[in-house]
Amino acid sequence: MKVLVTGGAGYVGSAVARLLVDAGHEVVVLDDLSRNDASQVPAGARLVQARIHDAATVLTPDAGFDAVLHFAGLIAAGESMVQPELHWDNNTVGSLALLDAMRAAGVRRLVFSSTAATYGDPSELPLTENAVTKPVNTYGATKLAVDMAIASEAHAHELAAVSLRYFNVAGALVLPDGSMIGERHDPETHLIPIALQVAAGQREKLAIFGDDYPTPDGTCIRDYIHVGDLAQAHLLALEAARPGEHRVYNLGNGTGFSCKEVVDAVREVTGHPLPVEMAPRRPGDPAELVASSARARAELGWTPAKPDLRDIVADAWTFFRSGL
Repeated sequence: MKVLVTGGAGYVGSAVARLLVDAGHEVVVLDDLSRNDASQVPAGARLVQARIHDAATVLTPDAGFDAVLHFAGLIAAGESMVQPELHWDNNTVGSLALLDAMRAAGVRRLVFSSTAATYGDPSELPLTENAVTKPVNTYGATKLAVDMAIASEAHAHELAAVSLRYFNVAGALVLPDGSMIGERHDPETHLIPIALQVAAGQREKLAIFGDDYPTPDGTCIRDYIHVGDLAQAHLLALEAARPGEHRVYNLGNGTGFSCKEVVDAVREVTGHPLPVEMAPRRPGDPAELVASSARARAELGWTPAKPDLRDIVADAWTFFRSGL
């Protein structure tokens, strides 16, 4: 297939793009590089530097695309609460422009990178796809709006679509040629890479936001998934998409780890001290998010190969030390 990967210079998008290239697909990456690095685009993929709003300049009727994998979006929940206009414009308005471009070009297959943040602060765990969607931050709301738009597009215009909802992605994709794809955000907002920076002496200390949540140790609990496992799920979803259907799958290990447990794992893996500072809660942070992936396992045949937190941290640490 000829596929367009939006946001394909990002962490997850570049990992999926690499697997697509390795599987023999023709891959075009669309990324504005505002927060990503062109060096992450895999060899064998063609990069087009453009905003998601301008997808129609690439998705032309004669371009011959068969499918789109959509990762282009802002992901920082905290930022979304103080600059909501950025997230609504990029995540939602940009995605609507993409759907328009796909419809005009006759491209009828889509895999969307959604999020478990669409569920908000759930009353029952682990999260299933039937859980109530009630996001508590703007980021989750923008993604839910896109999910709803995709469902309408599938119903009205025979789009074959799959939304994959996941929360904390970590680790590094280790490839057969010895190269790696890992997490490099600027600025970095995710717990594990920040913790690794502290362990390596690049930061003075790690801030944990809130220790008074209704969890066993008072800190937030999240379900971490290895980026390699997540990337494989996107390829399975691409094959599973069916015209007129919008399927939603939660992806997770089914086991949650608290911020303090992540700190302990980083200390164990790196062998370095990790100074921690407790900070006030951030707006829009649910206490606990753990996803059930039972439907994905049953319908997509997806099984995470690296569910253990220490394996995830170890791969992230290897990538960090490689300087890639």
